[in-house]
Amino acid sequence: MTPLRILGIDPGLRVTGFGVVEKRGNRLAYVASGCIRSAVDDSLPERLHTLFAGIAEVIAAYEPTQAAVEQVFVNVNPQSTLLLGQARGAAISALVHAGLPVAEYTALQIKQAVVGHGKAAKQQVQAMVVRLLDLPGVPAADAADALACAICHAHGGQGLGALATAGFRVRNGRLIG
Repeated sequence: MTPLRILGIDPGLRVTGFGVVEKRGNRLAYVASGCIRSAVDDSLPERLHTLFAGIAEVIAAYEPTQAAVEQVFVNVNPQSTLLLGQARGAAISALVHAGLPVAEYTALQIKQAVVGHGKAAKQQVQAMVVRLLDLPGVPAADAADALACAICHAHGGQGLGALATAGFRVRNGRLIG
């Protein structure tokens, strides 16, 4: 069985988390994780370039076969949302430029897949990432979120909701073929 190597991305303009996991059958293995940081003093185009180049380096180093990116949520501050959207666009551009298929998940979907409920706290996500990947320590919050995104993709994205795309439906909590 050919392993599936998934790169998860938690986009941010200042700090972008990345996490790489490998899936063999039903087993997940940790490959790498970390953060790509841009200098606050740099111009927006320079920061986006740093993000694009950093993701390109991660792709070259770990050779993922698929990618998953967290979707942007609408923030109270429209300017912050706009900047986050631009960072996300740079990340997706780097992934697509490398020829990777890209899946997108909301924070709710990721938390549901990793923790079991969509309102989980960051610490709960970090703890489950440590447990699911048998890590010796707790990764940084942005790296843990990126690993959670990769885990979500490895688990079929939306749990039972993903089965609907495979020809199954869920009615009243039961699978119907």
